[in-house]
Amino acid sequence: MWQLKQLERLHEVEPDMVNTAVEELLEKEPVLREKLIIGAYIDGEINFGKAAELLNLHPVKLRELFLARGIPVRIGEESKEGIVSEGTAAKRIRENLK
Repeated sequence: MWQLKQLERLHEVEPDMVNTAVEELLEKEPVLREKLIIGAYIDGEINFGKAAELLNLHPVKLRELFLARGIPVRIGEESKEGIVSEGTAAKRIRENLK
């Protein structure tokens, strides 16, 4: 689609404008948001903890959702960056539960 190509080009010079527009779209379209987050998880762009955080789901509930949909659950990180990211996501989830 030409629109996506133009958004990508515009993002290079006006990243805040494009980021804001995309966030507004995802707020208005929760199904699209969920599909993008799950797609990013499946493609390895985000880890399980980040997916749970972005979907605002407890990791146990996300695991149940993934298993019900046949999505592989990858829990546990091998890299230092991944471990830090998992810890940060878990902390945010705990804070949201208070």
